[in-house]
Amino acid sequence: MISSPRGRRWLPRLALGAVVLVLMAGVAVALIGEGGDVSDPDVAFVDTSDGTPIVAPRPVGRHPADDRFDWPVFGYTKNRAHYLPLRRTLRPPWREAWSFRGGVLLEFNPVLCGRSLYLLKNNGTLYSLSRTTGKVRWKRRIGKLAASSPACKRDSVYVVLLSRRTKSKAGLVARISSKTGRTIWQRRLGSRAESSPLLDRGRLYFGTESGTVYSLRARDGRVRWKTKAAGAVKGALALDGGKLYFGDYGGKVTALRRSDGKRVWRSSATAGGLNIGESNLYSGAAVQYGRVYIGSTNGYVYSFSAASGKLAWRKRTGDYVYASPAVGRVGGRPTVYIGSYDGRFYALDARSGRIRWKRHLGTKISGGATIVGDLVWVTDLGRKTTWALGGSSGQTVYKTRRGAFHPAISDGRRVYFSGYSSLFALEPRNRPFDPRASAVAARRARDRDRTRRRTEARQRRQRLRAEARERRRHFYLTAPHGHRHRHRLKQPGRCHTHVHTHRYTVRGRHTGLRHSHCHRHTWQRRR
Repeated sequence: MISSPRGRRWLPRLALGAVVLVLMAGVAVALIGEGGDVSDPDVAFVDTSDGTPIVAPRPVGRHPADDRFDWPVFGYTKNRAHYLPLRRTLRPPWREAWSFRGGVLLEFNPVLCGRSLYLLKNNGTLYSLSRTTGKVRWKRRIGKLAASSPACKRDSVYVVLLSRRTKSKAGLVARISSKTGRTIWQRRLGSRAESSPLLDRGRLYFGTESGTVYSLRARDGRVRWKTKAAGAVKGALALDGGKLYFGDYGGKVTALRRSDGKRVWRSSATAGGLNIGESNLYSGAAVQYGRVYIGSTNGYVYSFSAASGKLAWRKRTGDYVYASPAVGRVGGRPTVYIGSYDGRFYALDARSGRIRWKRHLGTKISGGATIVGDLVWVTDLGRKTTWALGGSSGQTVYKTRRGAFHPAISDGRRVYFSGYSSLFALEPRNRPFDPRASAVAARRARDRDRTRRRTEARQRRQRLRAEARERRRHFYLTAPHGHRHRHRLKQPGRCHTHVHTHRYTVRGRHTGLRHSHCHRHTWQRRR
């Protein structure tokens, strides 16, 4: 039996429908599986506390900086969360307590231990600054080029350098005495290094551009172990639960055992690129809530399971993501704060990656944010402007036309925020860092005000006296008086000048005024 042509018309329609379904499936894979946002709710999320919010510490001795507070590493804590929880957030109006100004680029934040701040500038010079006054205690030129934060302990400061000398491709790691600035030990590296060091249990951890991750004994610099990554390791290593987490320029995120450097897992962060660059992970990792958060130059922010390395979510931005994420519970919800080179600053839900809010701030956000209490500090490299935003709403609380890369650290009493090449200490006007210094400043201000009032009163008296003298002078010059001229007139009818001195007695005072007269003489015949 042969089918009629009418009965066979559904065959091409069916084939066309199949082709459309295949194309739609391909587009869906391209948009979701390869180039779109992803969120996997099955990946474990540990909704734990971020730590007890601290009360702004008070001095335990006579010195105002003896409050037992430290910000010892880049990111404040070893998991690099960049979060300082406070019961009472520091808010404007601010008073600039001191400033440390210079002309050399300041790319990374200082660290704080005891009475000192330790600042490593890009020319390889390490500074020790008084936390109270900002004055330089000592400075040491250790190398030629640096792009990292140091790590500090009470007696030592540890630094990692890109270059030891001009045009050198070898880096350096060193231990410096925090009291004198003397070099205790230093170790040459086989390649450049800009990974901010992590200090933990007498060990120092960092990565290099050759892809080598080191564990050194902090006491003498001896290598305990080293391992090879998939690419250059430029970001800071994060530590949590006995594992080290980092990204590399091979597009991989890796977890290592802290004890021996053995790899626990390795995951790829290359899928979903925006075709704007390679999937290089310059961003430092942050570990919180059982997740690892990191940004990539392919324009995405990633979240992986800290236990297994499974992808939990990825979120697309509009451009490169160099910044390290800041993670914390602000407004009751765990949130990831991170900026992109599209000029936008994102607040992402830490569990799902959904956008809580975003702000278009500038042109290039390169440095990582810092959470201080319920404010998020962020800076834009293009506009060289720094904002303090409300963590829950994204509204501007404070803004200044200073900034470049990483914005600020805090001790709960002051905010130490970075400009392009300078460092500033800001404190609330009604909450002085040093009450004694504040009392002295208030007394000096009262003395200045008293001196100003006395000066104004003296100047007012002098002005009134000068006006009185001028009035008397005008009266004496214009008062009617008579006098007689005795001389021989040679040219009658012409105006000629006589200079006379008139003497007056007013209120017992003798005054003499000299003035001139121009007058004419007319002859008259006697009758």
